[in-house]
Amino acid sequence: MTTKTLTGSCLCGGVRYTVHGEPRQLYHCHCSRCRKATGTGHVSNLVVAGTLTWDAGENLIRRYKVPEAERFTNVFCVECGGRVPRLSPQGDSVNIPAGSLDTDPGVSAGARLFMGSRASWSCHGDSVPAYDELAG
Repeated sequence: MTTKTLTGSCLCGGVRYTVHGEPRQLYHCHCSRCRKATGTGHVSNLVVAGTLTWDAGENLIRRYKVPEAERFTNVFCVECGGRVPRLSPQGDSVNIPAGSLDTDPGVSAGARLFMGSRASWSCHGDSVPAYDELAG
């Protein structure tokens, strides 16, 4: 893969970031922790081997580490609750909530994880009708 510069922000725009590096994997995680943290059926995360720079709002960032979880930490803007990236514990990669990206990473999802704990109502590639805008 090639090195990219990706930018993103939280929902209110108070937190802005730049990630520079090599996109490694985009995946959809259906685990119960990701569902609880987002209020959705799954989260889409992009892992980039690279660096993270906070361009604005670093003081608005809060972290919640699930005590018994080895890797799960929810990082978010205290103003709007929008999820933002986090560095890996080793500091060599960045886990980006893909929905927070303002630039196209140029990669597609390569995996769905924790399908064994997927909520029965969550998407999974079935034939549910899809619409470009709000249907109804």
